Amino acid sequence: MSCFLNEQNGTVEAVLSFKRNQLLYDIANCAYIEGHVMETENTHRHHMVQDVAEEGNVDRVTRVLDLNVAKCREMLYPFIKHEIHRHELDDILKETPVYGMVLKVPQDFSQTTLNLLERLIHEFLVCKSLADWMSITNPDKAQTWDIKAQEAERGIRSGILSRLRRVRRRSHPF
Repeated sequence: MSCFLNEQNGTVEAVLSFKRNQLLYDIANCAYIEGHVMETENTHRHHMVQDVAEEGNVDRVTRVLDLNVAKCREMLYPFIKHEIHRHELDDILKETPVYGMVLKVPQDFSQTTLNLLERLIHEFLVCKSLADWMSITNPDKAQTWDIKAQEAERGIRSGILSRLRRVRRRSHPF
């Protein structure tokens, strides 16, 4: 979900928010499908793939989500640029209910670009989490999810780069 907040000095603060429970739902849903279509007679392997959101397993997913939200914030650095406000960082596992990103964008920034970024980031977070989980439970599928995550990352980067500088089109005689 995205929304615009304050306007000042030709910029607008846009908020992208990602609900943890929605991310976990998509991760669990894809993992269930992967486990269901797995070609093996070993039911234990099916359950290992499908149980991504179960107690204990979800801790690993939380760490991976935290890491990849940080990566997304770094990818969006030209629009985020936060000053350090916590001088002491810790490594305590916290279940953040909503991951938020506040971007300072030009007033003419397109809502459609913001919507696309939001969906690409959601896809990136889901695919990176699944790639990590599959690397543990079903290594043959880890690369598939990593490729999907890379595609989403390329989309995020190209969406950002297209908005960082003005497009100059040269005039042609034809």
